[in-house]
Amino acid sequence: MSKKRKNTETAGGEDLSDVNEAGSKAEKTRPASAEALPKNESNVSGEKAEEEQEAKGETSDVSAEVEGLKDRLLRLRADFDNYRKRMARDWEERQARANEDLMVALLPVLDHFELGLRSAEEHGAPESVLEGFRLLYNQLRDVLARFGLEPLEAQGQPFDVRDHEAVAHMASDEVPADHVARQVRRGYRLSGRPLRAAQVIVSSGNPVSEAQKSASAPEQG
Repeated sequence: MSKKRKNTETAGGEDLSDVNEAGSKAEKTRPASAEALPKNESNVSGEKAEEEQEAKGETSDVSAEVEGLKDRLLRLRADFDNYRKRMARDWEERQARANEDLMVALLPVLDHFELGLRSAEEHGAPESVLEGFRLLYNQLRDVLARFGLEPLEAQGQPFDVRDHEAVAHMASDEVPADHVARQVRRGYRLSGRPLRAAQVIVSSGNPVSEAQKSASAPEQG
């Protein structure tokens, strides 16, 4: 009986020692795993930081590329707008030159119409004939006016070198000096610009007053 109890105690002791050994081994392995966990978290956080840095770099590169494309688009839009305006201006100038050439070619026709009407009135042509000529003349002027042709009324106006071409001077007691005493050929504007100057005879003033001035000049001297 004593031997069996001893053996049992020995077995129990061995079991306890085994348990103690297992416990100590667990305690030794537990800190190792606990220390390894922070190392893994630091690695993960480092990788995340690197990925975020790379993403920021890619984002900045994309932003720079987008800004460059925007700047290029604005430049192209400005160039196209300038091109469109230049083409519109060139078209207007070509159209204006074409109208100007046509109007210049038609001005002698208007001159002959006016001379014909004046001659018919002076020679006592029938009123029905004169009325027909006036109707055709007015219709032609109305059509040309729609394309910008404007006749100049020079009679009695102050002489202006931009609109008038002096072909002679004459004394007049009705028209002041340096005013148009008579219009020889009508002038025209095209869309507000001078097209042809009117040929005029310029008044030199009242001949009596001019003679009086000449006579009084020696007396004052």
